Amino acid sequence: MNTSILSCDKDPMGMAIADFFHHQKADKLRVLSSQFEEDEIPVKDLFRDFKQMSALERKALQLASGKILDVGAGSGCHTLSLQDMGKEVYAIDISPTSVEVMRQRGVKNVQLINLFSEQFTEKFDTILMLMNGSGIIGQIGNMPIFFQKMKLLLHPGGCILMDSSDLRYLFEEEDGSFLIDLAGDYYGEVDFQMQYKQIRGDVFDWLYIDYQTLSLYAAEYGFKAEIIQEGKHYDYLARLTFA
Repeated sequence: MNTSILSCDKDPMGMAIADFFHHQKADKLRVLSSQFEEDEIPVKDLFRDFKQMSALERKALQLASGKILDVGAGSGCHTLSLQDMGKEVYAIDISPTSVEVMRQRGVKNVQLINLFSEQFTEKFDTILMLMNGSGIIGQIGNMPIFFQKMKLLLHPGGCILMDSSDLRYLFEEEDGSFLIDLAGDYYGEVDFQMQYKQIRGDVFDWLYIDYQTLSLYAAEYGFKAEIIQEGKHYDYLARLTFA
């Protein structure tokens, strides 16, 4: 499990966030993958307010309670919405540039640290992992490490609010069946790389996990899983409560 933080020369998303914050415009934030065609993240979408967020995001922010951790907070849009609701929220990110932008945008509690760092041991009531929040787990083989870390960070009775997507639809045949190689890697494991202007980040692993698999791992490590809401395209918001 990667526990590092990013250097500025390997932080394309952070640089895109800084450009948009300072100049109200940004170039293309390119998303590359060995498994998919090139895509793009509209940088202005990273600065959306509560009304512009998806139904799953809004539901998660409404449910978050107690002392809240916003993981991979980016530009701070979720953190700022929670602050506006009067909630106690702490933001973390591995991008030094994004952390500085969050401070300038008015995020009260923000820290440059990796969720999986051994130095990060603070306790929370809600851990918020949005925008395909399961992604930072990286690979299905990291699920035990993830849940062990969550047990360390959560108060008893606390919960994770996480959204993800089931990529099974990518393997659907014309007859409605699914052609998935069960002997191969888990079908939700994806590699990505981002580029902004001349700044190209390192390749990183990203995990999309189906709800059934997520709930099985959750139960194994003492969490109760439930689907809170389903989206329009195989995406869902889950709540994982630590007994």
